[in-house]
Amino acid sequence: MLDLWYKNAVIYCLDVDAYMDGNGDGVGDFRGLADRLDHIEALGATCIWLLPFYPTPNRDNGYDISDFYNVDPRLGSLGDFVAFTRAAADRGLRVLVDLVVNHTSTDHPWFQSARSGPNSPYRDWYVWSEEKPENIHDGIVFPGVQEAIWTYDQKAKAWYLHRFYKHQADLNIANPAVREEIDKIMGFWLQLGVSGFRIDAVPFLIEYLGLDHAPARNPAEYLSDMRRFLSWRKAESVLLAEANVTMKEVTSYFGEDGNRMHMVFNFMLNQHMFLAMTRRDAEPIRRIMSIMPDLPVEGQWGSFLRNHDEVDLGRLSSQERQEVFDAMAPDPGMIVYDRGIRRRLAPMLEGDVRRLKLAYALMFALPGTPVIWYGEEIGMGDDLSLEERNSVRTPLQWSNRKNGGFSSADPEALVRPVLSDGPFAYDKVNIADAMHDPESLLSFVRELVRIRRSLPEIGWGEWTLMDGDTRVLAMRCEWKGNVTCTYHNLSDQDVEVTLEPAQESETGETAYTSVLFGPGAPPRDLKPGASLRLAPYGFAWLRPDQERR
Repeated sequence: MLDLWYKNAVIYCLDVDAYMDGNGDGVGDFRGLADRLDHIEALGATCIWLLPFYPTPNRDNGYDISDFYNVDPRLGSLGDFVAFTRAAADRGLRVLVDLVVNHTSTDHPWFQSARSGPNSPYRDWYVWSEEKPENIHDGIVFPGVQEAIWTYDQKAKAWYLHRFYKHQADLNIANPAVREEIDKIMGFWLQLGVSGFRIDAVPFLIEYLGLDHAPARNPAEYLSDMRRFLSWRKAESVLLAEANVTMKEVTSYFGEDGNRMHMVFNFMLNQHMFLAMTRRDAEPIRRIMSIMPDLPVEGQWGSFLRNHDEVDLGRLSSQERQEVFDAMAPDPGMIVYDRGIRRRLAPMLEGDVRRLKLAYALMFALPGTPVIWYGEEIGMGDDLSLEERNSVRTPLQWSNRKNGGFSSADPEALVRPVLSDGPFAYDKVNIADAMHDPESLLSFVRELVRIRRSLPEIGWGEWTLMDGDTRVLAMRCEWKGNVTCTYHNLSDQDVEVTLEPAQESETGETAYTSVLFGPGAPPRDLKPGASLRLAPYGFAWLRPDQERR
């Protein structure tokens, strides 16, 4: 069997500048991250995904990159990065880094050269138009804060394409020199110890928009080129695609032969999970899972609840989206880009620990690899006074000490304020307190991660939806003779479920044991075909009793 380590991984995503300040200047850095890897190790995560840490003017939280081969001086040096990857490897932690190559900052030397004139060697590294393009407002990614996707540059005397903000000029991937440079970027970071890349904005990376003479080749074939290069350089490394696309479109990102992306974030399922939690009914999840395509053996979904961006609900109908807004973002200031919610999960669920635990149990039970956003493991809140997506990027709350234990700097020097008011303030929600509370969300997530890693059939196996009460999502996963059945009650009422009936099989299953159950004590003897009561927001993960085989 192929050693596809990511199939049974748990990924922990963090922003270096918000994790831990190691030198007291108010900004998180690689030194602080390396010193506090014990938290991630104790959580049970197996892989760290780093948001952009490259030199940047920092107009878009680091996604406007001015040098792909270095570390932002605020965060440390290349030496600090290598010390971090070494420390992570010592703890058995792999590292993924963001590969943001759809665009560069307009401050990047490549773009500054390109705009100097048509004879610049970098002119064709970007997408230009001598005449004003038609429909420059079509396809805006950030409604309300982005004015157009083309901007006129006075020095270049031409318009340049930018699918995102105007300070992020799109690279021309049809140019072989650009593709060669992207290979060099990947090769550089692989050599420094990373195990792969989360590729930003993949649908925009593989398009020929704005080119006068687009190549005949399907731009999606470029993903096969990236995969091929990665396999040559470091066979175990992986590509994780950010692609918010429909289930019909997602197959092309994996490749029919599994020769493109190893993993793709399951945005469609994520959006319908929030609709299901709003309705307290599993039907929206079942609806999407029923149309999820079969993946190649190398393919894997990335499952998540919250990430570093908004909760993007753009794939829901306008009525469905409004349902979620009404329940989880009732204030207009909680909504961004007309489609998303800029809140963390705990405030969205009103701090209800029962619902938080259910949400995590559900996400970890879904087919795929779970991805956790830093701070979610303790139920951190958000700061809606910060602009756009920064509301969910406040410093990690380590303790009830100054600045939540994140930094010794004066509060006004912090990269972003630590939450200091309300029910999610650092004196009420922090890692130090949660560590010693067996009923805390952190204690639950640690146990959940431990159990999930012991059930490889969830990440590797074939899954089926089981019939029953629509308020409960019931799934069965099987792989190499191992079976796990999971039941999640999304409602605020008691629900009775009927366990899967006995089946004729080599395992001789006669009873189930509970590997995860909450809230309440699990029954001691669970026979196939029997009834099981799930409390409001209750869940049960069951496995055939090994001793009865």
